[in-house]
Amino acid sequence: MDDQRPPVSENKLFKLIIKILYGLQIPKLLLHLYLFSASSNKRLIEADITRWLEARYPERLEDKRPSWLELVWLLWRLKEYRNLFYYRIKRESRLFSRVLLELAKVFCKECDTLFLDIDELGAGLFLQHGYAANIGARKIGKNCWINQQVVIGYTAIDKKPTLGDNVHVATGARVLGDIVIGDNVVIGANAVVVKDVPPNCTVVGVPAYIIKRDGKKVREEL
Repeated sequence: MDDQRPPVSENKLFKLIIKILYGLQIPKLLLHLYLFSASSNKRLIEADITRWLEARYPERLEDKRPSWLELVWLLWRLKEYRNLFYYRIKRESRLFSRVLLELAKVFCKECDTLFLDIDELGAGLFLQHGYAANIGARKIGKNCWINQQVVIGYTAIDKKPTLGDNVHVATGARVLGDIVIGDNVVIGANAVVVKDVPPNCTVVGVPAYIIKRDGKKVREEL
């Protein structure tokens, strides 16, 4: 079988082009870098950066670049990350930062089909692909993972979900109403969840039911 890999010289040229394009992003993102350096949420943003690198670019972690350089990389490469970064800055009360943010968006547009309306958000939220997702929650804990085409939202005014830590909501799932999703829960693709989910469970189906609890296969209604 013929080796279909590109020649080494082509790989080196491609990497050089990427480095040049990457470097050109820095002037364009100076406002973003200022907002990051001055942010009261800087530690949360740094935790987000690490989480996104782990999920999408784990090889970059080996080089231990400064977090501001990795911020430039993520803002350049991933539109859905931009929404999360902008959410962090929006949560600040300083009018000056919020005005600069609106200007920064002109140079680096967010994903226009991804909506974040979260009262309290822990560190390390990862939005895989992110398009066509509407996320409105009372609280989302640490290190959660949400896929595309997900709806997390209201059933009435102030009736919106609370998600614990390490929750994974798969593609197309619906999590609705004043419910609590426990820590370490996996919500399967296209599931519809309208009741509380205990910790350490996997749920699937319409309406959702439990298929795994504490690592053991089960079949339980919520």
